[in-house]
Amino acid sequence: MVNKTLVLLVVPPEVPAPGGAQARIPMDSADDFAVLAGSSVINMGKTVVHGGDVGASPGGEVTGFPPGAVTHPHNTRGDDDVARQAQVDLKTAYRSAMTATATHDLSGQNLGGLTLLPGVYNFSAAAELNGTLTLNNQGDPNARFIFKVGSTLTTATGSAVITINRGPDLGARADVMWLVGASATLGKDSTFEGDILASTGITMQTDASIRDGSAMTRHGKVTLDSNKISKGQAPA
Repeated sequence: MVNKTLVLLVVPPEVPAPGGAQARIPMDSADDFAVLAGSSVINMGKTVVHGGDVGASPGGEVTGFPPGAVTHPHNTRGDDDVARQAQVDLKTAYRSAMTATATHDLSGQNLGGLTLLPGVYNFSAAAELNGTLTLNNQGDPNARFIFKVGSTLTTATGSAVITINRGPDLGARADVMWLVGASATLGKDSTFEGDILASTGITMQTDASIRDGSAMTRHGKVTLDSNKISKGQAPA
Protein backbone atom coordinates (compact mmCIF):
# COMPACT_ATOMS: atom_id res chain seq x y z
CA MET A 1 0.00 0.00 0.00
CA VAL A 2 1.46 3.38 -1.04
CA ASN A 3 2.04 5.87 1.75
CA LYS A 4 0.30 9.11 0.73
CA THR A 5 2.86 11.23 2.56
CA LEU A 6 5.61 9.75 0.44
CA VAL A 7 3.61 10.39 -2.73
CA LEU A 8 3.57 14.09 -1.88
CA LEU A 9 7.36 14.14 -1.88
CA VAL A 10 7.79 12.48 -5.27
CA VAL A 11 8.45 14.76 -8.28
CA PRO A 12 5.96 15.75 -9.53
CA PRO A 13 3.95 15.14 -6.33
CA GLU A 14 0.23 14.76 -7.06
CA VAL A 15 -2.38 14.66 -4.28
CA PRO A 16 -5.68 12.95 -5.13
CA ALA A 17 -8.80 15.10 -5.20
CA PRO A 18 -11.75 14.29 -2.95
CA GLY A 19 -14.92 13.14 -4.66
CA GLY A 20 -17.58 15.66 -5.56
CA ALA A 21 -17.47 19.38 -6.26
CA GLN A 22 -17.89 21.71 -3.29
CA ALA A 23 -19.57 25.10 -3.32
CA ARG A 24 -17.62 28.31 -2.79
CA ILE A 25 -17.68 29.57 0.81
CA PRO A 26 -19.90 32.69 0.72
CA MET A 27 -18.16 35.85 1.94
CA ASP A 28 -21.13 38.17 1.33
CA SER A 29 -20.18 41.83 1.84
CA ALA A 30 -16.57 40.93 2.74
CA ASP A 31 -16.18 39.90 -0.89
CA ASP A 32 -16.35 43.61 -1.80
CA PHE A 33 -12.95 44.13 -0.12
CA ALA A 34 -9.48 43.32 -1.40
CA VAL A 35 -7.89 44.42 1.89
CA LEU A 36 -9.75 44.34 5.20
CA ALA A 37 -8.17 44.65 8.64
CA GLY A 38 -9.47 44.50 12.17
CA SER A 39 -7.26 47.27 13.53
CA SER A 40 -5.44 49.11 10.71
CA VAL A 41 -4.14 49.05 7.15
CA ILE A 42 -0.69 50.63 6.91
CA ASN A 43 0.85 51.11 3.47
CA MET A 44 4.32 52.22 2.38
CA GLY A 45 5.18 52.83 -1.27
CA LYS A 46 3.13 52.61 -4.44
CA THR A 47 0.86 49.71 -3.63
CA VAL A 48 -1.93 49.14 -6.16
CA VAL A 49 -5.19 47.47 -5.08
CA HIS A 50 -7.60 46.36 -7.81
CA GLY A 51 -11.07 44.87 -7.61
CA GLY A 52 -12.09 45.72 -4.05
CA ASP A 53 -12.20 48.27 -1.25
CA VAL A 54 -9.55 48.78 1.43
CA GLY A 55 -10.89 49.12 4.96
CA ALA A 56 -10.36 48.60 8.68
CA SER A 57 -12.95 47.86 11.32
CA PRO A 58 -13.30 48.36 14.22
CA GLY A 59 -9.85 50.04 14.31
CA GLY A 60 -10.68 52.38 11.43
CA GLU A 61 -7.09 53.39 10.55
CA VAL A 62 -6.13 53.32 6.85
CA THR A 63 -2.90 55.14 6.00
CA GLY A 64 -0.61 55.40 2.97
CA PHE A 65 -3.25 55.96 0.26
CA PRO A 66 -1.68 57.88 -1.51
CA PRO A 67 0.99 56.97 -2.45
CA GLY A 68 -0.93 53.71 -2.62
CA ALA A 69 -3.84 53.56 -5.06
CA VAL A 70 -7.20 51.80 -5.12
CA THR A 71 -8.65 51.46 -8.61
CA HIS A 72 -12.06 52.97 -9.43
CA PRO A 73 -14.84 52.45 -8.41
CA HIS A 74 -13.42 51.08 -5.16
CA ASN A 75 -12.04 53.20 -2.34
CA THR A 76 -10.64 53.28 1.19
CA ARG A 77 -12.90 53.04 4.23
CA GLY A 78 -12.47 53.59 7.93
CA ASP A 79 -14.77 52.13 10.54
CA ASP A 80 -18.01 52.80 8.63
CA ASP A 81 -21.15 50.68 8.32
CA VAL A 82 -19.85 48.92 5.22
CA ALA A 83 -16.55 47.90 6.82
CA ARG A 84 -18.29 46.83 10.03
CA GLN A 85 -20.67 44.54 8.13
CA ALA A 86 -17.78 43.17 6.11
CA GLN A 87 -16.04 42.15 9.34
CA VAL A 88 -19.20 40.37 10.49
CA ASP A 89 -19.38 38.49 7.20
CA LEU A 90 -15.65 37.73 7.29
CA LYS A 91 -16.06 36.10 10.69
CA THR A 92 -18.98 34.03 9.40
CA ALA A 93 -17.03 32.92 6.33
CA TYR A 94 -14.00 31.99 8.45
CA ARG A 95 -16.09 29.87 10.78
CA SER A 96 -17.93 28.23 7.89
CA ALA A 97 -14.72 27.33 6.09
CA MET A 98 -13.21 25.93 9.29
CA THR A 99 -16.00 23.33 9.43
CA ALA A 100 -14.81 21.79 6.15
CA THR A 101 -13.38 18.34 6.83
CA ALA A 102 -9.70 18.05 5.99
CA THR A 103 -9.01 15.62 3.15
CA HIS A 104 -5.22 15.73 3.49
CA ASP A 105 -2.77 16.49 6.32
CA LEU A 106 0.34 18.39 5.22
CA SER A 107 1.59 19.20 8.71
CA GLY A 108 5.34 19.68 8.75
CA GLN A 109 5.71 19.67 4.96
CA ASN A 110 6.95 22.57 2.86
CA LEU A 111 4.48 23.54 0.15
CA GLY A 112 7.26 24.32 -2.31
CA GLY A 113 7.43 21.87 -5.22
CA LEU A 114 4.01 20.33 -4.60
CA THR A 115 1.21 19.99 -7.17
CA LEU A 116 -2.12 19.73 -5.38
CA LEU A 117 -5.59 18.83 -6.61
CA PRO A 118 -8.82 20.31 -5.16
CA GLY A 119 -9.35 19.53 -1.51
CA VAL A 120 -9.09 20.69 2.09
CA TYR A 121 -5.52 20.71 3.39
CA ASN A 122 -4.64 20.86 7.08
CA PHE A 123 -1.53 22.14 8.87
CA SER A 124 -1.64 21.50 12.61
CA ALA A 125 0.78 24.38 13.22
CA ALA A 126 2.81 26.58 10.84
CA ALA A 127 2.82 26.36 7.05
CA GLU A 128 5.77 27.40 4.87
CA LEU A 129 6.26 27.91 1.15
CA ASN A 130 9.75 27.98 -0.29
CA GLY A 131 9.56 27.58 -4.08
CA THR A 132 6.43 27.13 -6.20
CA LEU A 133 3.11 25.58 -5.20
CA THR A 134 0.95 24.51 -8.15
CA LEU A 135 -2.82 24.13 -7.75
CA ASN A 136 -4.35 21.98 -10.49
CA ASN A 137 -8.07 22.64 -11.03
CA GLN A 138 -8.24 19.75 -13.55
CA GLY A 139 -10.48 21.83 -15.81
CA ASP A 140 -13.23 22.01 -13.17
CA PRO A 141 -14.64 25.56 -12.82
CA ASN A 142 -16.06 24.57 -9.42
CA ALA A 143 -12.76 23.31 -8.02
CA ARG A 144 -12.04 24.53 -4.50
CA PHE A 145 -8.92 24.64 -2.34
CA ILE A 146 -9.00 25.34 1.40
CA PHE A 147 -5.83 25.50 3.50
CA LYS A 148 -6.35 25.37 7.26
CA VAL A 149 -3.19 26.64 8.97
CA GLY A 150 -3.02 26.26 12.73
CA SER A 151 -0.62 29.10 13.44
CA THR A 152 1.49 31.09 10.93
CA LEU A 153 1.78 31.13 7.15
CA THR A 154 5.15 32.23 5.71
CA THR A 155 6.31 32.44 2.10
CA ALA A 156 9.97 32.85 1.16
CA THR A 157 11.45 35.51 -1.10
CA GLY A 158 10.52 34.87 -4.73
CA SER A 159 8.12 32.01 -3.95
CA ALA A 160 4.88 31.53 -5.89
CA VAL A 161 1.41 30.00 -5.83
CA ILE A 162 -0.07 29.34 -9.28
CA THR A 163 -3.32 27.78 -10.49
CA ILE A 164 -3.44 25.73 -13.69
CA ASN A 165 -6.20 24.07 -15.74
CA ARG A 166 -9.00 26.31 -14.50
CA GLY A 167 -11.37 25.17 -17.24
CA PRO A 168 -13.20 26.85 -20.12
CA ASP A 169 -13.89 30.08 -18.24
CA LEU A 170 -10.34 31.35 -17.89
CA GLY A 171 -11.59 34.67 -16.52
CA ALA A 172 -13.24 33.04 -13.50
CA ARG A 173 -11.73 33.65 -10.08
CA ALA A 174 -9.79 30.83 -8.55
CA ASP A 175 -11.47 29.42 -5.43
CA VAL A 176 -8.55 29.30 -3.01
CA MET A 177 -8.91 30.15 0.66
CA TRP A 178 -6.20 30.28 3.33
CA LEU A 179 -7.44 30.16 6.93
CA VAL A 180 -4.58 31.27 9.18
CA GLY A 181 -4.85 30.84 12.94
CA ALA A 182 -2.31 33.58 13.69
CA SER A 183 -0.45 35.74 11.15
CA ALA A 184 0.66 35.52 7.51
CA THR A 185 3.87 36.93 6.02
CA LEU A 186 4.40 37.05 2.25
CA GLY A 187 8.08 37.32 1.39
CA LYS A 188 9.72 39.91 -0.84
CA ASP A 189 8.96 39.48 -4.58
CA SER A 190 6.68 36.51 -3.88
CA THR A 191 3.52 35.86 -5.90
CA PHE A 192 0.52 34.54 -4.00
CA GLU A 193 -2.96 33.45 -4.99
CA GLY A 194 -6.23 33.23 -3.07
CA ASP A 195 -8.04 34.85 -0.15
CA ILE A 196 -6.02 35.03 3.07
CA LEU A 197 -8.25 35.10 6.16
CA ALA A 198 -5.87 35.57 9.09
CA SER A 199 -6.65 36.03 12.74
CA THR A 200 -3.97 38.43 13.98
CA GLY A 201 -2.18 40.05 11.04
CA ILE A 202 -0.86 40.03 7.48
CA THR A 203 2.47 41.47 6.35
CA MET A 204 3.31 41.79 2.67
CA GLN A 205 6.98 42.50 2.19
CA THR A 206 8.34 44.70 -0.62
CA ASP A 207 6.94 43.85 -4.07
CA ALA A 208 5.00 40.81 -2.89
CA SER A 209 1.72 40.36 -4.75
CA ILE A 210 -1.63 38.62 -4.40
CA ARG A 211 -3.33 37.61 -7.63
CA ASP A 212 -6.98 36.64 -7.69
CA GLY A 213 -7.42 37.07 -3.96
CA SER A 214 -7.41 39.32 -0.92
CA ALA A 215 -5.70 40.06 2.40
CA MET A 216 -8.06 40.06 5.39
CA THR A 217 -7.55 39.97 9.15
CA ARG A 218 -10.20 39.48 11.78
CA HIS A 219 -8.38 41.32 14.58
CA GLY A 220 -4.97 42.66 13.62
CA LYS A 221 -3.43 44.88 10.98
CA VAL A 222 -2.46 44.52 7.33
CA THR A 223 0.96 45.98 6.48
CA LEU A 224 1.74 46.74 2.83
CA ASP A 225 4.91 47.82 1.03
CA SER A 226 4.78 48.54 -2.73
CA ASN A 227 2.53 45.56 -3.38
CA LYS A 228 0.00 44.53 -6.01
CA ILE A 229 -3.29 43.02 -4.88
CA SER A 230 -5.82 42.02 -7.50
CA LYS A 231 -9.20 40.56 -6.62
CA GLY A 232 -10.16 39.11 -9.97
CA GLN A 233 -8.66 40.07 -13.31
CA ALA A 234 -6.33 43.06 -13.11
CA PRO A 235 -6.45 45.71 -15.83
CA ALA A 236 -3.90 45.41 -18.62
